[in-house]
Amino acid sequence: MKPFNLSLFQFLLLFIVCLLLISSPLKAELISGYDFLSNQAKEMQNDDFQNPGYAMIEQGLTTYNRKGENDKLCSQCHGENGDKFIPESIAQFPKFHKILKRPVTLRDQIQLCWGKRLDNFPLLYDDTDLLALETMIRNKAYGEEVNVNISGNMQPYYDAGKKFYLTRFGQMDMNCAQCHDIYTGKMLRGQKLSQGHTNGFPLFRLESQKMVNLPQRLRECFRSLRAETFAQDSDEFRNLEIYLNARGNGLKIETPAIRY
Repeated sequence: MKPFNLSLFQFLLLFIVCLLLISSPLKAELISGYDFLSNQAKEMQNDDFQNPGYAMIEQGLTTYNRKGENDKLCSQCHGENGDKFIPESIAQFPKFHKILKRPVTLRDQIQLCWGKRLDNFPLLYDDTDLLALETMIRNKAYGEEVNVNISGNMQPYYDAGKKFYLTRFGQMDMNCAQCHDIYTGKMLRGQKLSQGHTNGFPLFRLESQKMVNLPQRLRECFRSLRAETFAQDSDEFRNLEIYLNARGNGLKIETPAIRY
């Protein structure tokens, strides 16, 4: 058998490839939380009549069609029942707002329109009208792939969100990654831990039997960790939302999803 000889060039090329494989491990396959549901829960999400989230969409449409303090309507910009909303644009939130010079979530954008376009008093972040509007509008992008741009001005906020994701909190001394990266697929109190993607928000939680947006769910997580939580409109949660949404780039929007 002939000895296997490598030229200097071939050796260097192989060495570089090995270094790249070691330093850049393959990214885990993106799996929606839907795939961790029982068949019964999947059927509930798939059926518009069984899915409780569609009641929130109806409430959102009612709020959408309500005249503002200046007698203007959302439909004057976005069409009857939101028919002019652009799915690709909705799938890009959170995004950088050039005038405010900071990122805005879909909820932030709704608040901006609610106040500036309709001259309404700002909605509280716990207001069901805000949750209903977010659910109704994000549903307009149902099936669209999440596509958050984290380049340029968004990069520092994305980096801050990633750091937050990896930070341990509370008496449990845990971070998000321990549940949603390390122990994905393991059982916790009768349910499988998912990858923690946000493509289904706002969504209906089977455990609490109510609709929640992402910050509300994050607050529930913090309470589970026995940690002091943050305000729903805090910079910390906004940065985390940027990271989480971008982390799920490529997954299809499922709003209103069903989750445990």
